[in-house]
Amino acid sequence: MFDSVAPLLAEYEQLQQQLADPALHADPTRARKVNRRYAELGRVVAAHEAWRQADADLAAARELAAEDAAFAAEIPALEEQQAAAQERLRRLLIPRDPDDGRDVIMEIKGGEGGEESALFAADLVRMYSHYADGRGWKTEILDATPSDLGGYKDVQLAIKSSGSDPAEGVWAHLKYEGGVHRVQRVPATESQGRIHTSTTGVLVFPEVDEPEEIQIDPNDLKIDVFRSSGPGGQSVNTTDSAVRITHLPTGIVVSMQNEKSQLQNREAGMRVLRARLLAKQQEERDAAASDARRSQIRGMDRSERIRTYNFPENRIADHRTGFKAYNLDQVMNGALDPVIDSCIAADEESRLAALATETAGS
Repeated sequence: MFDSVAPLLAEYEQLQQQLADPALHADPTRARKVNRRYAELGRVVAAHEAWRQADADLAAARELAAEDAAFAAEIPALEEQQAAAQERLRRLLIPRDPDDGRDVIMEIKGGEGGEESALFAADLVRMYSHYADGRGWKTEILDATPSDLGGYKDVQLAIKSSGSDPAEGVWAHLKYEGGVHRVQRVPATESQGRIHTSTTGVLVFPEVDEPEEIQIDPNDLKIDVFRSSGPGGQSVNTTDSAVRITHLPTGIVVSMQNEKSQLQNREAGMRVLRARLLAKQQEERDAAASDARRSQIRGMDRSERIRTYNFPENRIADHRTGFKAYNLDQVMNGALDPVIDSCIAADEESRLAALATETAGS
């Protein structure tokens, strides 16, 4: 696998030269892509140098130990360092998701359970917002349809990172959140203290960096305007400010009513539409990719139950990775890292296994 390092090192040097060229920064979209790739390869370069150094230190110790037995005592620790450096480099050479550095648009929708599902949707919004705050990301609610008791029938939010390192990108972490989230607890609407099971759906899309990245023909759009409404169908706006955008070639429909301005709702709707179109392209790309490049953790049907939140037992369980912990109260306050790390680790293992199979068959 390490044979693949040489072209990456050469690409890294080329990117350095591009970044030194003032002409690059005249094109913000291209500059962002170059910076993102440079940051990604920078981790590979650093890991490769650390592995080379560890390998050289171990070889030197073995050579010295042949002449002086006193140096033999250093060999076990150096072997551990060399093995750790080799494993880190090996993992960094796994084919990466090219969208890892992107921001995301997340849609959370009430499912089975009526009002309780809507209340849990609001809990998930808070959970992801706290998680984002902890990583220094910004969260923006693009649109929301509130329920009668203060939950969300559906809500769309954008989560943005301020960094350029793909490993720290929002998509790199939250892409695993798409699916059905199951909650078990006593609902606020339950008078006899019985535990109910409800579900809430989560969709996650990588956000488009620049509008020009996804070309949309205006003739392919059907745009309708209408009055927004609040809980129970009550009107909250006396003007036709809400917007519904239909992309005719794909049938994708986006509705926005959060803002009082029709223009603002249209702009927010186009952001979501571009993200959905990018996700569609990504799904088509993944379907055509080799098994080594296809995410096994994300490759399930969107209707699949991925996680259970059991409040009476304070238990969180991810059904894809087998992760289980009894700190649900902390998770709901944003302590999602161990859960997400289990998804990242499982995804890397599946990619490594598929890559080994692919290599052996070639």
